[in-house]
Amino acid sequence: MRRRRANRIPADARWSLPRLVALLVAAAGTVLLLIAGLVIAVTHALHPSEGRAASRPTTDPAVTTAAPDPVGTTSAREAEELLAARPMPAVPLSASRPGHVSERDPGPPIVLPPATEVGPAGVPTGFPHTPEGAMAQLAAIDQTAMQSGSMNGARAVISAWAVPGGPSTTSWSGVQAMRTVLSAAGLSGGGSPELAIVFTPLMGQIKGVVGPDFVVPCVDFELDLTLNQTARGGIADCQRMVWRTDRWLIGAGAEPAVPPSVWPGTDLAIEVGYRDLRHG
Repeated sequence: MRRRRANRIPADARWSLPRLVALLVAAAGTVLLLIAGLVIAVTHALHPSEGRAASRPTTDPAVTTAAPDPVGTTSAREAEELLAARPMPAVPLSASRPGHVSERDPGPPIVLPPATEVGPAGVPTGFPHTPEGAMAQLAAIDQTAMQSGSMNGARAVISAWAVPGGPSTTSWSGVQAMRTVLSAAGLSGGGSPELAIVFTPLMGQIKGVVGPDFVVPCVDFELDLTLNQTARGGIADCQRMVWRTDRWLIGAGAEPAVPPSVWPGTDLAIEVGYRDLRHG
């Protein structure tokens, strides 16, 4: 695998995705270091610093029901926008790396309902019209896209599972994450049998709901990247999920504010509001 040279990055430069990937690949002295860098690069691809706000950590994991105000000055659409854009706890990049399992009790697990069928692009579906159903659908969408290991696989998923005005085959963070992995690994868009990606949903939280048909679930995944050796990291994703006819889809509008990407099961994961996921 070729090493790539990266320009020196000024100390005050923002850690944009292209700069981060270039630095990590250039610094990788072994395959293990390279794939560890890929985990970090994927975190940045899913949640670029530009345009997606974050806040300081909070210990309040409560689900918010964002409803139009009683005097009619806030519409349902405005409530949805406010919910999606509301900042989430900010964590350091190091929080995504494997850490000590907490002794604390995160509370009752979130029970994800089982899929009842396989939908377009091979994504499990058939989840109920509930916030937990929305979370289960998002987990299935992200997992299928990432584990496809190819640009075509990720594009096929978002093409089938986003409404018009939602993330596209070029804008979706899942596509950008796949592009980052393949580029940094020196692979083509078709991927390679030598690269294995396992994306496992382990924790989550419901950021909020607006009525019965709009939910912003957040899922914290364990990402395992194997390229001769394996590196692991925690990566989270939040999306606007909307109910359409008989299933949940990713809704229109900008992707929600950056969720905290933390190693599942740690003290910090609990502090920022994540709970364990259990498959029903």
